[in-house]
Amino acid sequence: MSGSRNLIAVAAVGILLGGCGGQVGSETAAPGGAQAAASGPAPAVSPQTDPVALIGSWKVAEVDEGAGDILQLTPDRHDGLLLFDRCGVVMGTWRANVNGLFVAGASGRSVSDNDARECRPGPELMTPAWLRRASAFRVEGDSRVLLDVQGGHVARLLPGAKPTPGPNLLPSPAELPVVTDEVRRAFAPAAALPEALTPASRDTLLGRWVPVDARPGRFRSGGPYVELRDDGGWRGSDGCNGEGGRWVAGPAGDFLATSGPTTLMGCDNVSVGVWLSKAWRAGLDGEVLVLLDAQGGETGRLRRDS
Repeated sequence: MSGSRNLIAVAAVGILLGGCGGQVGSETAAPGGAQAAASGPAPAVSPQTDPVALIGSWKVAEVDEGAGDILQLTPDRHDGLLLFDRCGVVMGTWRANVNGLFVAGASGRSVSDNDARECRPGPELMTPAWLRRASAFRVEGDSRVLLDVQGGHVARLLPGAKPTPGPNLLPSPAELPVVTDEVRRAFAPAAALPEALTPASRDTLLGRWVPVDARPGRFRSGGPYVELRDDGGWRGSDGCNGEGGRWVAGPAGDFLATSGPTTLMGCDNVSVGVWLSKAWRAGLDGEVLVLLDAQGGETGRLRRDS
C-alpha cells in the first residue's frame, strides 16, 4: 500500500552490523534542544568534550551523504539514538565519554515505500557510513563536530533541528530531554584503571577473544567469543546467540561499545555483549583482557582465542 511503513528489526547473526550543553541552573533550552534542570555542582569536565553536550536534536551537515538529516540523541540507554532521513528512521544506541570518545550503532530501522537505490535494505541503510566512521566528538560553539579514529572531520551537528512525527510505524521524536543530576552522573568520568592493569590500546584490542572460564565441552557449538575488528565493528556469540555492535578505544584504557540486537535462543550462556556494553575501561592483566564499568568493577575477563 502506498505510504505504508515497514519496521526492519535486525536480529540474525548474518545481518548484524557488526545537545545539550545547557548549564546547570534554572531550566533553559540548550543549543541542541535539550533542557538543563536545576541541580548541584557538575563534575569538572572540559566544555570541548562534555558528552552531555551531545544530547539534543541536530541537523547533520558537512557530509557527502545525509546532509539535512536529523540526529536525535537522548540519555535513553536502549533507544537513545534516532536518525531521521529520507528513507525513514534509524533507531539505535550511542555512548560518549569525557575524553571525547563517541560510538553509535543501529538496532533497527523503519522505512517508507521508497524505491530509491539508497533506500533498499542493506548494511548502508542500517547505519550510514558517516555515522559508522564517527569515533570521537568535539564541541565548537553551538555545534558539535564528529571525528573519525584519526581525528579527521566526519560531520557537523547544527542545533535547532525539529523532527516531524511519522505516521504508522515510524517512531515519533522523543520529548526534549532534560539534563538532570542523574543524567550528568551517567556521563561522569569513569574510575581510573587500576595500577595493576596496563591500559589496552586500540591495536592490542584487535582480534578474537574468549572468556577465561570458557571450559571446553560446555557449549554445543563454538562457544562464546568477541571479535573486535579494525573497522570499528565487533561480532561475537554468547555461546548460542549471535551478537554484534560498534566499539572505540582511547587513552588511559578508555573503552566504549554498543551492543545491537541478538537472537534469543536459551542456553547456559556468557553475556559477552553485556560485558562490552557496560565497560568504560579496558586493561591487560598479563595476557588477560579485563573490562571494567564506570565504578571500576569488572564486567568480564577474556583471553585471546588460540
